Amino acid sequence: MKRRNVIQLICATGIAAAIPLSASAKDGTRNPNIVVILADDMGYGDAGCYNANSKVPTPHLDQMAGEGMRFTDAHTPSAVCSPTRYGLLTGRYAWRTELKKGVLGAWDRPLIEKDRLTLASMLSQHDYHTACIGKWHLGWEWKTADGRALQIGQVKHELRVKLAKAVDYTLPLGGGASSAGFDYYFGDDVVNQPPYVWIENNQCMTQPTEPLLESIRHGSSNGPATPGWDQTNVLPRITQRALQYIQERGKEKDTPFLLYFPLTAPHVPVMPSTPYIGKSVFGPYGDFVHQVDDIVGQIIHALDRNGFAENTLVIFTSDNGSFATPKMGHSPNGELRGRKTQIFEGGHRVPFLVRWLGTIDGGSVNHQLVGVHDVMATVAAIVGHELPADAAEDSVNLMPTLLNASRSVRQDLVHHSRSGEFAIRDGDWKLITDSKRKPVLLFNVGNDLAETNSLYDQHPEVVKRLADKLEKQCQSGRSVKPDR
Repeated sequence: MKRRNVIQLICATGIAAAIPLSASAKDGTRNPNIVVILADDMGYGDAGCYNANSKVPTPHLDQMAGEGMRFTDAHTPSAVCSPTRYGLLTGRYAWRTELKKGVLGAWDRPLIEKDRLTLASMLSQHDYHTACIGKWHLGWEWKTADGRALQIGQVKHELRVKLAKAVDYTLPLGGGASSAGFDYYFGDDVVNQPPYVWIENNQCMTQPTEPLLESIRHGSSNGPATPGWDQTNVLPRITQRALQYIQERGKEKDTPFLLYFPLTAPHVPVMPSTPYIGKSVFGPYGDFVHQVDDIVGQIIHALDRNGFAENTLVIFTSDNGSFATPKMGHSPNGELRGRKTQIFEGGHRVPFLVRWLGTIDGGSVNHQLVGVHDVMATVAAIVGHELPADAAEDSVNLMPTLLNASRSVRQDLVHHSRSGEFAIRDGDWKLITDSKRKPVLLFNVGNDLAETNSLYDQHPEVVKRLADKLEKQCQSGRSVKPDR
């Protein structure tokens, strides 16, 4: 029996979360490799496969859409960075943690709890080799002589300056990707905030001995940096390391792998590499998106070249909407209202492409409501991991809708903004609240995707129903039933 047919049978009988596909298939096919590419601030309207009027050439993303499934109603759990990364790796809304708004700042401690199951630690239990290469931005334990640490959300600049001077960068780091279950990490943590150093596993490879670096680009926080640090080199170097990792895994084909590849583009500072400059009529931002597209092409080509084409699940998405505003005939967030940080669709509706040759129909378009944090439960179903009640509390298995685009897998979804505002989707209805969960706006995004006409006063019964549902999900500690 073909692998796709086995998966369909398992999903149809409702036992996908309990039976390992490789064991059930009995055909010698091992669990698939999993590659998650996370763009940083790329909008819903940047890629040509999402926006026929896009002024940015994205041939590789367009090809990925042609070879896999393109989701039109996919959302990040937050309209900003760190919370989305937490949700992707844990299957849990980050507003359930200490981080009630905003993102982690420089030298913040880890956001992922030490005992929490993550995508990486789960797959390690199924004999996967796991790697995170790129932007982490989920906190580290920086070592100081007196053991001091910042409280999450404690943003006073003077406290960060004092901690930066107290950190011993020669000592191994705690927390980070290794503590979250990854076998390997390489990156610079955050491209636009200090310390500007290369980190491999739990060790700083360079020392930030330059106290003030004049070359740090617009949109970045100044601070301790490696002498000669050039932010333009960050994206090419993590790309080279990701390609090297795939090449290395090609020598270990009996061991499946997870590559979580969080990019640093097109986030500010906008600094495309020389070969990409001038490739888009939308200026440097468009060139940077074009570079992201080329990187996706390089990754997929490396997978194919190393014999991983048909047994690798590849996911491409973004951590939130774009910060860039429409101009020169291009709208980074398409026709959506709002942008990065905001509770409107432009803040959290993102591109979401899935390629799994031989399993997912190529060129398929999926209009079902899904979340980026659904990756956790989906992968659990694929490898046959029965999630405990205290893990992935907000994550839904997408395999049924990946195999049949007309099949819905979730009725509702919670959104969150940088300032702590909430919104809840229920079918086509979307209720927006303030940070204290007081309802303020109601839209029907099925008829009004641009969110131009609030129906708050016309449908008080819908407002109450959605407000009650949001409150229940916030208070219960989970939005998905423990028995799944």
